[in-house]
Amino acid sequence: MNVILLFGPQAVGKMTVGQELEKQLGYRLLHNHMTIDLLVPFFGFSEEMWRLSTLFREEIFQSVAKTNLPGFIFTFVWDFSSHEDWETVDRMCAIFEGQQIPILFVELQADVDIRLKRNVTENRLKHKPTKRNIAFSEANLLRTMETGRLQSRDGEIKEKNYLRIKTDELAAPETAERIIRHFNL
Repeated sequence: MNVILLFGPQAVGKMTVGQELEKQLGYRLLHNHMTIDLLVPFFGFSEEMWRLSTLFREEIFQSVAKTNLPGFIFTFVWDFSSHEDWETVDRMCAIFEGQQIPILFVELQADVDIRLKRNVTENRLKHKPTKRNIAFSEANLLRTMETGRLQSRDGEIKEKNYLRIKTDELAAPETAERIIRHFNL
């Protein structure tokens, strides 16, 4: 089994690329909104929602690490300025590395104008109910550019299994193919 951690800012294409990898490789995808959209109706975007979302994800990671799945894909908006996000990634890595399961780090990047267009695509809105409030979603996308750092700096990711892809001009199948080729999957 391999684990692919797909990370990058909102609407960069993580879920859509993950869906394509799932089709091509037979891996299972847990995109970040699968836990968020489950909990928001109960708790809104509160600290409790985030606490439970993290807890659910870590329990899923623990269970997946014990399976014989061919592979697992997880999408994540990683705020590199947040110590908590670094700890979340470290805990995830420890779960899989404890089972000698390799983690492939894939960072997706795209310019904000492309991300704003992707923010309203049919596939995104179908699979992410909280994104259907377009005004809120767009404002959040723009606000996080001011309040966090959602792209790594050169050399910041020290993992040997790391790939950065600029997706502005790439469709999801092309991006997935680059990932597959790069990691020889």
